[in-house]
This record gives sequence, C-alpha cells and structure tokens, in this order.
Amino acid sequence: MNPVLRVPPAPPAEAAAHFSASLAFHADVSDVAAALAAGGDPGFVLLDSRSTEAWDQGHVPGAVHLPTALVPEQAAQLLDPSVPVVTYCWGPGCNGATRAALALAELGYRVKEMLGGFEYWVREGFAYETWEGERRGAPDPLTAPVGAGACGC
Repeated sequence: MNPVLRVPPAPPAEAAAHFSASLAFHADVSDVAAALAAGGDPGFVLLDSRSTEAWDQGHVPGAVHLPTALVPEQAAQLLDPSVPVVTYCWGPGCNGATRAALALAELGYRVKEMLGGFEYWVREGFAYETWEGERRGAPDPLTAPVGAGACGC
C-alpha cells in the first residue's frame, strides 16, 4: 500500500467533525483581509504577537500589538473580553500566535489564529505598515494566483 493510504482516511462523520473544529480555531489570511477591507466593525480584533522590532518592520494595518510574553499582564488593558481575537506572528514556522492564542484562551477570550501569519499577509500582496509608512508588495503567484480569488481556493 502507498504511504498516503497506509493509514486510511477517517470516516466522513469524523472528518467533518475534525475539519469543522479546525475552522473554529483558524482563520485564513485572505478571509481576515476581506473582513478588514469590508469597512465597519469586522467583529474581531487582530492581534500581532511579535516583538516590537518585528512590529516596526511591518504589521497589518489596524492590528493591536501585544507580544506573546506580555499577554497575561496586558491583555485586559488592550482587549475587550466580549470581542473575539485573531492572533498572528511571523508565519508558518513560528508558534508565537499559537502561544498567544493559548494565553488569551486561558484568560477567557474567544480566539482564533491567522494561518500563514504576517509572512503570508505580505506574500498575498496585502498592504502593511512599517515605522516608515504603508507598503505593499506584489502578490506571490504561488500564494495568490492571478484571477483565482482569495488563496486560489
């Protein structure tokens, strides 16, 4: 048997429960961008959990900056517990957003993690802010195929 099917796929009901649960914990960069671009209150706060140096190099416009290590002591000063929080860090190779989401959940916040983090925000060509002002790079055709819509999905 090939390596893909060595462990068979889960039964459909189990797969549906798993993927439904996954969507309760994660948000896609393109979906976050669309919600923020729609204008008005998106219904969540976007939280950048990276260091101040990383924040200064670039961050999502409108995001709240709260480094992961400071979540327990500063979250109550910056966040409304009734508003869901979406965390992000550098990208797929960083678990700072996951650690920040855990800390927030332990404090009673409803929270999701933005998959791809700041890296994929930039790679998909969305505007970002630096200490020098707003910037926008060309979309990476591997993450934002021309004409394919959000994430090419």
